[in-house]
Amino acid sequence: MAESSVKGKKSLLKSSLLVGSMTMLSRVLGLARDVVIAQGFGAGASADAFFVAFKIPNFLRRLFAEGAFAQAFVPVLSEYRTKGSLAAVKELVNQVAGTLGLVLIVLTALAILGAPLLAILFAPGFYMHDAAKFALTVDMLRITFPYLMLISLTAFAGSILNSYDRFLVPAFTPVLLNLSLIGSVFWLQPWLDTPVMALAWGVLIAGVSQLLLQLPFLVGLGLLPNPKVGFRDEGVQRIMRLMLPAIFGVSVSQINLLLDTVLASFLKTGSVSWLYFSDRLVELPLGVFGIAIATVILPSLSRKHSEQSADAFAKTLDWAVRMVLLIGLPAALALWLLAEPLIISLFKYGAMEERDVVMTAFSLRAYSLGLLAFMLIKVLAPGYFSRQDTKTPVTIGIKAMVANMVLNLLLIYPMQHAGLALATSLSAFANAAMLLRGLLREEIFRWQEGWSRFAFQLLAANMIMAVFLLYLTPSTDQWLDWVVWDRALNLGGLCIGGAGLYLMMLWCMGLRISDLRH
Repeated sequence: MAESSVKGKKSLLKSSLLVGSMTMLSRVLGLARDVVIAQGFGAGASADAFFVAFKIPNFLRRLFAEGAFAQAFVPVLSEYRTKGSLAAVKELVNQVAGTLGLVLIVLTALAILGAPLLAILFAPGFYMHDAAKFALTVDMLRITFPYLMLISLTAFAGSILNSYDRFLVPAFTPVLLNLSLIGSVFWLQPWLDTPVMALAWGVLIAGVSQLLLQLPFLVGLGLLPNPKVGFRDEGVQRIMRLMLPAIFGVSVSQINLLLDTVLASFLKTGSVSWLYFSDRLVELPLGVFGIAIATVILPSLSRKHSEQSADAFAKTLDWAVRMVLLIGLPAALALWLLAEPLIISLFKYGAMEERDVVMTAFSLRAYSLGLLAFMLIKVLAPGYFSRQDTKTPVTIGIKAMVANMVLNLLLIYPMQHAGLALATSLSAFANAAMLLRGLLREEIFRWQEGWSRFAFQLLAANMIMAVFLLYLTPSTDQWLDWVVWDRALNLGGLCIGGAGLYLMMLWCMGLRISDLRH
């Protein structure tokens, strides 16, 4: 049993690194995409309109497809796989594919027809104060919204692949979105009367290509769906019962970020874009590491629950929390200390102004405070969903969302857009704390040996890295004066030097790769 556990941990570590590396590629291309958008459109009205038109289907994708649906579908699929036959698994996949597809088609049609109402709901400030920006948002939303249907089906296929430990293709798929958007700016934009519309068409093209990429690999597993509408199917009904509350439990952070956009639409022009660019930088470590770890532990936890292996379940959660702390703490610290250098090096070109750098840095620092909490939510929530418990996290999620709204109203006046970001971070910590407390109370999560030593290693290594970055980072004026190559070399040197020093300090204090496998 011990040997099996060690092998399982090695597999989790290896799978996390695989998913993380693919996600890193996607995030790097995502930053390149944002550089292209910032250079071409800055933080003006057209950029604000696109970010809202893209955020609505993207938010719903995270909420339903990669959030609630995945958290409800994977545990049920894992149970079918553990306890049933391949024929039963195939029938479940067929029923879910048909039912999900029908719901998505109806939802997409309604959204295209009701695009003005959606735009009013998610960006009421545009409707009240800027008719041209509102009209542009509606036009782009009609093009971008079908992305929800396409990417939801992609996430459905990816959930099947992840359940069979085929992590590579689902992790690579987001790369296509970034390539599509970059390509649309360079090759599609010159053909359009409204240049920013190229981004909307790029989103739609990405959705089609992402779905097509998954299908051959489902064929390889023998699980390419033959869709059947099955609202009365027992497996479909279980997934629906789990999914409805899971919408809140797993995606509260995304709901909070969307509420930020709604409130920011009432603030000065540029506020939506400042929040978007700062959120994108926070999403880099969150996506590369937090979501990667959550992706690989959910199928593992689901199987351990089905096998009634409580000790292995607790050890897997403990391993995930340690990995989040190991990566999340230095990442948050670096985002805080290098806010202006990051924004200048990545986005301060073309239409982006120096004022945009300052404003984006404010919200980036506010978001960086919550990075650790965002990552902890990603790995703690599967502790509930893998056990098919969605009631507890939904209760916690609602409390956190209410806290976020209260904090938004308290902080938006004195801090403007940065107050919205800070409110999101503070409510995320409340969410993570309540999730952890519930797991500890039910003895689902149990602290394993070595935490005192591990905490000391983390504290010392992060302090040394912070001193290094504080004393060697040039002034903001110098970053602004540099050309792109100077910025890239200096930022790369700081990041590589800081990460190298952090890892070296951990090694000097006795932390080894083998410690991360047990």
